[in-house]
Amino acid sequence: MKLFLKAGACSLSPHIVLEESGLPYETEAVDLKTKVTASGADYWAINPKGYVPALQLDSGEVLTEGPAIVQYLADQVPEKKLAPANGTLERYRLQSWLTFIGTELHRSFSPFFNPASSDDWKAAALGNLERRLDYVNTQLAGKSYLLGENFSVADAYLFTVLNWTKFVKLDLARWPNVAVYHARVGARPAVQAALKSEGLA
Repeated sequence: MKLFLKAGACSLSPHIVLEESGLPYETEAVDLKTKVTASGADYWAINPKGYVPALQLDSGEVLTEGPAIVQYLADQVPEKKLAPANGTLERYRLQSWLTFIGTELHRSFSPFFNPASSDDWKAAALGNLERRLDYVNTQLAGKSYLLGENFSVADAYLFTVLNWTKFVKLDLARWPNVAVYHARVGARPAVQAALKSEGLA
């Protein structure tokens, strides 16, 4: 398998999951401005959406969208327990978290990475982020990870998004459960390996 990524972007989430999974894989960086990969390939031809991540399977097929990719990877190694079994209520709780992270947290960071964003848009997004982090902080009370005591693919996604708080000058110390959680996930060997591979640690 090959993961197409941009260092520090949301593609870090499946990169972490690949490290956690133990599955063989390679990565290739994408220049999101030129849409050219590190090997000189036209990224539009690989992923017509033009953004990362994209996972090219050994069959040549390409899977896109982070939440779909991480669940696919988790299901390849059920013994690792990176996602609850399909059809269980816990699996739907995982999907609920993946959706929340994507639509409420990930999306709220978008204005800060868009040079065309107005100050009003950024202020509204910041307020939304603060309210959503209030919620996450309460949900993490007394738990090591989002689903309890087992690390899951949702934790890889949340960790990735929380890394962006430094770019918007949001101090996680304001949310003590979130701050401790971020440090806990960041200390995992697989997470450190992915960060080092992307030049982030």
